[in-house]
Order: sequence, then C-alpha cells, then structure tokens
Amino acid sequence: MAIVKDRKLNPPVQTPETTHYWNAAREGKLLMRHCRSCDKPHFYPRTLCPFCLGATDWREASGQGEIYSYSVMRHTDEPYVIAYVKLAEGPTMMTNIVDCDTDKLAIGQKVRLVYKPTTDDAPPLPMFTPA
Repeated sequence: MAIVKDRKLNPPVQTPETTHYWNAAREGKLLMRHCRSCDKPHFYPRTLCPFCLGATDWREASGQGEIYSYSVMRHTDEPYVIAYVKLAEGPTMMTNIVDCDTDKLAIGQKVRLVYKPTTDDAPPLPMFTPA
C-alpha cells in the first residue's frame, strides 16, 4: 500500500493567455475555455477553439471527473500518481491524483478537484482526489 503524500511542487508557468486561469486557481476555481461558435469546451486554455478556431470564453468547471488513465510513479522515495482525468464537462486533463491509497485507484473511479500549494507564493496546482 502506497499512500500519496504532499510533495514540493514547482510553481506553474504563467503566460498572458493563462493569467486569468491561474488567478481563478488562487480562488479555488477551475476554469475552462468554451467556444462561442461550436460551444465545445476544451482544456488546455487557449484563446482559439481547437475544433473550429472560433473565439472562446472562460467558464467555471464543476471540479468533478473520473480517472481515464493513470500511472503510479514508484521510482522515488515518495510515490506519486500521474493521471488523465476526464472532466464532467468532457475534456480530459493531465494531472495528479493525491491524498489516496494508490493500490485502491481504478480506471473510471470518480474524483474531485483539490488545489495543492506550490513554492514561492505562486498559484496552486489543480489536482484530484477520490470522490
């Protein structure tokens, strides 16, 4: 049994295109872009829709999802889980699964958003934990 613990996290790289996203993260909100033309949500945040190249707006996501795929990194003193989580809104995002027993994780398992602090007073990182 491996329990995922808090570990030192590097601050995210912020760009002008993602500043609003990281500011919302400081408030505990996960934002996604939605296309004004085709109304499809997408993640990673970008100004143009990857489906139709239409303009996009920010919308708050529910913070709910399920594990699409994951891998337990055991080559360190403190194991951690890297995963793809399919968000309730549809897009899939790469993230970490935290605060859990790695031996009890499963594909399709429901997860919920948690934010973990980073170094240097930077915005926290979105991660997920079993729901």
